[in-house]
Amino acid sequence: TTTEVLMFCVCVCQPQDQVVVAGQSVTLPCVIVGYRGMVQWTKDGLALGGERDLPGWVRYSLMGNPLSGEHSLMIDSAELGDDAVYECQATQAGLRSHRAKLTVLVPPSDPVVEGGPVVRLKAHTAHNLTCRASGAKPAAEITWYRDGEIMHDAIYTKTLMEDGKRETAVSMLPMVPEDSDSGRTYTCRVLNPAAPAGRQTSVTISVQHPPSVTLSVQPQTVMEGAKVLFICSASANPEITGYRWSKGGVPISEANGDSLEVTVDHSYFTDPVSCEVSNSVGSTNVSTLVDVQFGPRLLTEPKPQTVDIGMDAAFTCSWTGNPPLTLAWTKQGSSVVLSNSNTLQLKAVTQEDSGTYTCKAIVPRIGVAERDVTLTVNGPPIITAEATQQAVKHSKGKLECLVGSSPPPDKIVWTFGDMILSSGSSGRFSVQTVHSDRGVLSSLILSETLAQDFQLRYNCTAYNRFGTGMALVTLEEQGMGSSCQIILCKTSFYCLGKCCGKFWVWIIKNLRAKQATERKKKKSSRSLRFVDGPSSFGTNFFYLLKEG
Repeated sequence: TTTEVLMFCVCVCQPQDQVVVAGQSVTLPCVIVGYRGMVQWTKDGLALGGERDLPGWVRYSLMGNPLSGEHSLMIDSAELGDDAVYECQATQAGLRSHRAKLTVLVPPSDPVVEGGPVVRLKAHTAHNLTCRASGAKPAAEITWYRDGEIMHDAIYTKTLMEDGKRETAVSMLPMVPEDSDSGRTYTCRVLNPAAPAGRQTSVTISVQHPPSVTLSVQPQTVMEGAKVLFICSASANPEITGYRWSKGGVPISEANGDSLEVTVDHSYFTDPVSCEVSNSVGSTNVSTLVDVQFGPRLLTEPKPQTVDIGMDAAFTCSWTGNPPLTLAWTKQGSSVVLSNSNTLQLKAVTQEDSGTYTCKAIVPRIGVAERDVTLTVNGPPIITAEATQQAVKHSKGKLECLVGSSPPPDKIVWTFGDMILSSGSSGRFSVQTVHSDRGVLSSLILSETLAQDFQLRYNCTAYNRFGTGMALVTLEEQGMGSSCQIILCKTSFYCLGKCCGKFWVWIIKNLRAKQATERKKKKSSRSLRFVDGPSSFGTNFFYLLKEG
């Protein structure tokens, strides 16, 4: 009976878990003794059919002699889709084999190194050299080599692909490329159980960098007006694509090569010349100054000042020069150095401090330059007048006083006898005022001098907002003198001013000695007589008279 047949049905050979590399064939054994009914296989629970040639499954077939109970499943050229759980079933007997897991191993694809076969890297810039191995089951292991030497610093990650079975592995090797790395070979080697011999890809590193630039100038030290040659030496990877020159940040449009010849002036001492060299990676700019030697050049012009008496005053004057210069402040009329710095400080000035100051710059062996500046000190009027002034009696006469201080006088008044006169005229007297660079000249004019005019004291008083100034003047009658010839040995001598005294004393002493000698020799009736007479300048001079 059927029940009896089933009782003697025994599965004597069952499928076991197997591992196969994709592309290889595999057989899952199944032998059922004592069973003559239908045998079928299931794949992940899906029945493959009871026919021996398994229609619809081209690479699948049942192997063996069915009369001997052999129903093994052969899979030709296993694929990833064959990775599943298989079961052999004797359907009429209700007999099932062990479940067998077929694992299909997939080798990784050839590794890909990003940027290969020549990886161009920028020098001194951190970079991750990346190798990717896709489609492997299980995920590929990745090892890096540099010129055959294993590297241990790589970072490894893996991700499951969309089919849920294969994986992609990525390995990143951190590096900061130096110029010495250029030309080195980096190899990415991948393997898994499906490819135990492994696969590898090698790349060559090309370390690229902006140009390395050296800028020199020949000669380095020159005089202003000389020619110099700038040489811009550069090396780069990749090749240089261009040069740009500038001076003080301003492009030199006519310069585009690796050298530049110019005639230098003082500005090359302070404005650097720059050479910028470019390639596809970047550019490098270097600058240099020229040691130009030049004479003093004024940077800050001193400005004239007007200050009130008792206040402080300061002048600033700055120069540049090469070699380094020295600075000296002096006041005109004096050789005393008041300051050696850029600034001249004058504390609590007086009217005597008024005048012109000189700022002098000296560049050793090169040159000297200077600038003058004026200090005006506001104060009470300062009057200059000859204490004794002269006029001829019964002629036109004039008395003068000069007010030379700052600010100009608001008023100048002449006082004499019972007269007070500041402008206009009164009787024989009138006042004239003339403005000049020296100051304000006030003249008291007498239309005709009388005897009593020579007995008076004349007061010239000036007023401004700081106070008053006064000068007393006397009028002296100018002597007429007799007609005479001023000679000495056929040569005329004359001297004006009070300073002539010592000179004439020496002349007189020697002439008198000469006279005495000549008298003894010739007993001549002729003689020389010396008299002194008044000067129109209020001083004395001597007449040398030849009598007879």
